Amino acid sequence: MGKIKALVMDEENIRRALYRLSHEITERNKGVENLILVGIRTRGVPLARRLADLIQQQEGVEIPVGVLDITFYRDDLSLLSPQPVVHRTEIPVRVNEKKVVLVDDVLYTGRTVRAALDALMDLGRPEAIQLAVLIDRGHRELPIRADFIGKNVPTSRREVVHVKLNEVDNEDNVVIEEQENGA
Repeated sequence: MGKIKALVMDEENIRRALYRLSHEITERNKGVENLILVGIRTRGVPLARRLADLIQQQEGVEIPVGVLDITFYRDDLSLLSPQPVVHRTEIPVRVNEKKVVLVDDVLYTGRTVRAALDALMDLGRPEAIQLAVLIDRGHRELPIRADFIGKNVPTSRREVVHVKLNEVDNEDNVVIEEQENGA
C-alpha cells in the first residue's frame, strides 16, 4: 500500500453520484422496462444493488440485479494466481432481449469490461449493453468507454484508485494512493 494522496469522494459524494446515475440510467433507457443491472465482482455488485434500490424508489419498480464473475474471462488470469478463486455468476433473469447495465467501481484500462462483455455474451444476446462506473480514471488500453460515470478522476499510472464500500470495506469513500517506488 502506498500513501493516501487525495480523498476523491466521501460517503455523501458517493450517494449523490449514485443518485444522479440512477436518474441518467432511467432517462437514457426511457424508463425501466426490460432493464437489468449486472454488477462486476467485487465492488460493482453493491454499487448495482444501490442503483437498483434508488431506481425502485424513483420508479416504483424492482429492477433485477445480477452478479458477474469474470475470473475465467480475464486476459491476465495466468498472472493473477496459479489457482484463482472463482465465484458464481448469478443472473436472476435471462439476458436475451434485455437492456443490461454493467456496473463497476473503477474504469481503467478497459480489460475488466472486455472480460465482462465476453462473460455476458456467453449468457445470451442482450438488446443492449451499457456501462456504469463510479470512477473513470483514464488510461484505456482498449476502445471502451462508460455510458454513465459518477466522477472522472485523471490519474497517473503510478497512482491507484481505491473504492471502499460499506458492504465490503465497512466504509464509503474513494481515495487515490501514490504507489511506493518499486510497487
